[in-house]
Order: sequence, then structure tokens, then C-alpha cells
Amino acid sequence: MMGWLSEWWHGGSAVVEPATLRDAARLAQLHGASFAHGWGEGEFESMISERNTLVHRLRLGRKTIGFAVSRIGADEAEILSIAVDGAYRGRGFSRTLLMTHLGHLAGRGVRTIFLEVEENNQPARRLYDGCGFVVVGRRDRYYKQPNGEQLNALLMRRDLS
Repeated sequence: MMGWLSEWWHGGSAVVEPATLRDAARLAQLHGASFAHGWGEGEFESMISERNTLVHRLRLGRKTIGFAVSRIGADEAEILSIAVDGAYRGRGFSRTLLMTHLGHLAGRGVRTIFLEVEENNQPARRLYDGCGFVVVGRRDRYYKQPNGEQLNALLMRRDLS
């Protein structure tokens, strides 16, 4: 009884599911709130429509609170972006989203997954470290901020096989 009441109180259980074209505006909104250079609705529509791109949304009740996007090439993929609404961070939703997304990638034959993360983004680094990613490279001054500052990126990898 208490588990059901807790889920109701917090908006329901988190569900990771394929994104549809109707999600594009919300995903663009989430991306813009999470990153210095947000992607537009049209970019999300294109990615959702592409056969080699996997886009998941994270839904809590009826509200989309996050997403993950990966591009697949042969037996490798790259996570292009992953984000959770700031109001819902720190509750384990990112881990649920990432691990489910990785499971779907493995189901499509992906054996190795890569991503880039800003070197000083400690919450993201903890998430990726905790999900089995390891640092395999570094890109100096990769991310350009609106104020002109350039931040380093770490290239991370995880084997799914």
C-alpha cells in the first residue's frame, strides 16, 4: 500500500520509452534548459525519424522529464545527449534512463558505446563512472561556452557485450 501511495504522491513510476515526433518540442525544451547550446525542435524531429538514431524519453506519470539520444554505426554507438529536468535530478532517474537506453542499444547489436562529457561536470561523471564507463581520451577546449570560455571534454567508453 505504501509503495503505491509513494508512487502516486511523486507522480507515478518512471518509464523509459521510445520518443515520438510529438515529443520533439518537450525534448528541445529540456535540452535548452540543460545545455549552453540547445537543440531545436526540428533537430529532435530529424533524430527521432532517423533509422540509425535511438531516442528515448523518460516519463514520470504523464510528464516527460528526460531523454537520451544515441547514434548507431555498425556495432558501435555514441550517446549524443542525455538530460533530466533539473527539478528531478538527484533521485536516480538518470541512472534508470541510461541503463535502460544501454539495454536497448545492446538489443540492436551495439557492442561498444562512447560519449563525451565536460571534464568538470561531476554529477555526469559520477553517473557514467557508476554505469561502467571508463575514460579513454580527452579533447582540450572542446566545449565553447556563451561567455567564450572553452572547457575540456573527456571521451568515455563502455563495452556492452
